[in-house]
Amino acid sequence: MFERYAVYYTFDGALGAAGADWLGWDIARATAIKGAREETKRPRKYGFHATLKAPFQLAQDRCEADLRDAFSRLCTKLEPITLEGLKLQSIGRFLALTAEGDTTALMTLAGTVVRELDAFRAPLTEEERTRRLKGRLNAAQLANVERWGYPHVMKQFQFHATLTGPLKDTRAQLVRDELTEIFTPLLSRPFHMTHLTLVGQRTDGFFEQILRVPMTGSSPL
Repeated sequence: MFERYAVYYTFDGALGAAGADWLGWDIARATAIKGAREETKRPRKYGFHATLKAPFQLAQDRCEADLRDAFSRLCTKLEPITLEGLKLQSIGRFLALTAEGDTTALMTLAGTVVRELDAFRAPLTEEERTRRLKGRLNAAQLANVERWGYPHVMKQFQFHATLTGPLKDTRAQLVRDELTEIFTPLLSRPFHMTHLTLVGQRTDGFFEQILRVPMTGSSPL
């Protein structure tokens, strides 16, 4: 049993390897990588990923085996999607890879994952609720916390793979230049999303892959 679970899109091939090396944690192999830098300390434990369903505690009447089965069944109904590409972008003081072009299919995919697996999510604790209500949330995001346990879902969802913690102004451009040099040659156009990954958070706080399952649906849900 893990402390929390989540559904991610995880990266493979040279891009996945570069992301793991950069962050200092290989989520697929559950292995730390030496030489991790200070700028990646905050996102490191999550691994190189984009979140579709944010970390949640398992409901009391559910077990991990049930979640695995439901996740696997869902992936057989989900259709692979193609994005125009990915780009390096600032999100506040963080740097991340985000989606380019029309993201309608991606928004639909993420919303379906949130809805279909929400029965496995335990209600937020007061501590979790307080933490997720922090920050400048709009009315829709506040409503999402109450309904789905997380603000950035449904129409408030943004696909992003976080690469840094908050950067100081004196370091931001240097880190951006380094990330551009590393990742730009690895960003294929178009970018195909063909699988999803169920992950679990260990007692040390780090996330690791539980199941990675191809999306094999042939028509939109």
